[in-house]
Amino acid sequence: MEAETWQSAVVMVALKYMIIVLIITVHEWAHAWMANRCGDSTARYLGRMTLNPLPHLDIIGTVILPLLMISGALGGVGILGWGKPVPVNPANFRHYRRDDILVSMAGPVSNLIMTLLALVLISLTGLMPWAYAKTARTLFLEPLAWISFMLAFFNLLPVPPLDGSHVLRHLLGWQAQRAFDWLGQYGFILLLIFINTPLSDWYFGAVAFVYAVFAVLIGGLS
Repeated sequence: MEAETWQSAVVMVALKYMIIVLIITVHEWAHAWMANRCGDSTARYLGRMTLNPLPHLDIIGTVILPLLMISGALGGVGILGWGKPVPVNPANFRHYRRDDILVSMAGPVSNLIMTLLALVLISLTGLMPWAYAKTARTLFLEPLAWISFMLAFFNLLPVPPLDGSHVLRHLLGWQAQRAFDWLGQYGFILLLIFINTPLSDWYFGAVAFVYAVFAVLIGGLS
């Protein structure tokens, strides 16, 4: 019995990790695809406009941190992750401000699209009587929808180097941009502080509520 429980736990960790890698891969591909559409082919020439996960892997954000979080080694603080930053040369953009925002938003938007598709498939599989449809729904589609939604809003945080910081920067004046750029060197520290404050609980609690509404309306989840 203990052996079966252990094997089941390993399978669940592996499935969730595969889902996270899929989400991160699509996220980074979306950045590269949008950059190419906006006139900057840097990522495409460097092999980053691909759905092959290997070029997008970041040893910390795609391997170590997600595995620690999924396994519960960090005390169940959630599931976070990121890929290797997509190389972008803003000088190649046709419209610098607009295109930088579009490239930054492409990643989170791709996550939201994946959530929407997963919820639609959840709704459809709920109409199927076959056991494998329920298994796919429980083990793959539901975690895919949830994790993709949460990672989208994690990346929308206006903290450098997350995608939301690029949008906020373009809304600031020149002096404020300089201060924001200086603050960016401490972005990772600020992110760690945020995650360990009540503000983080409020933010992700609100995101979870919004997800629950969509899960009920689109996916038929209760």
